[in-house]
Amino acid sequence: MENEYHNPVLLKQSVDELITDPDGVYVDCTFGGGGHSREILARLSSKGKLYSFDQDLDALENRIADERFTLVNQNFRFLENALMMYGVSGVSGVLADLGVSSHQFDEAKRGFSTRNEAPLDMRMNVMQNLDAKKVINEYEEEALADIFYHFGELRDARKLARVIVNKRKDKVIESTQDLKDLFSFIPAHKQNKFFAQVFQAIRIEVNQELDALKEMLLQAHRVLRPGGRLVVISYHSLEDRLVKRFLRNGKFEGEPQRDIYGNYDKVFELLRSKATVPATEEIEQNSRARSAKMRTGIKL
Repeated sequence: MENEYHNPVLLKQSVDELITDPDGVYVDCTFGGGGHSREILARLSSKGKLYSFDQDLDALENRIADERFTLVNQNFRFLENALMMYGVSGVSGVLADLGVSSHQFDEAKRGFSTRNEAPLDMRMNVMQNLDAKKVINEYEEEALADIFYHFGELRDARKLARVIVNKRKDKVIESTQDLKDLFSFIPAHKQNKFFAQVFQAIRIEVNQELDALKEMLLQAHRVLRPGGRLVVISYHSLEDRLVKRFLRNGKFEGEPQRDIYGNYDKVFELLRSKATVPATEEIEQNSRARSAKMRTGIKL
């Protein structure tokens, strides 16, 4: 089931870097199809424990029957409180494979993919109120422009927002195809990249992905024991910049603290200075791996 649901990226490499104590307690922040979780469990002893998080109700169908395993149906931004509820005060490692699962992209009705016509949804948690339709039809022009600029890295963000606001005066924008039709003026050879950026921007806003990522990283640092490892696989520059900065100096923005010698205060030791990327063979077998970057920090 998990291979149909989602083909995990950098599977062996990420778990190799995560597991330092087979008897330890570990967290998989993004359960999905359970690929990483199954690999983690395969490396743990009978004393080891794994707590996996996923807010998507569909992921519950992939639950693993193993007494060492607990699946928490929550966003990983609630990591610390959830672990406290289970009586867990410290963990040996935290893994997060960010982004949208293959299953979510392939389920047309979820509205994540640019390839299929679907309702404007894009919710990872289908129980929440905010969806893509509400963002597109109700957000003010300035807010839409900010989303496209900051989350989609689109230069013409204000123009795009203006197009949406003007068109929605005539009728409600209901579907992904309705949205794409608004931008028919984009040259054909640029449309794939353009719509990927537009959909990414909306999806990040709907799911508050960057805020959730920041909260998870801060909490992961707090729950990790000294020497514990944080392994994060990201798929676009916005995520990777946050992860890279946090692992290097414990901050997301602003000037980091320095000691009396001018050195940055560090909360993690980087396992390696550069991100790990998938091999050509993995990318050929799984196109989603193309943009993946993995970074690992060891808590000091």
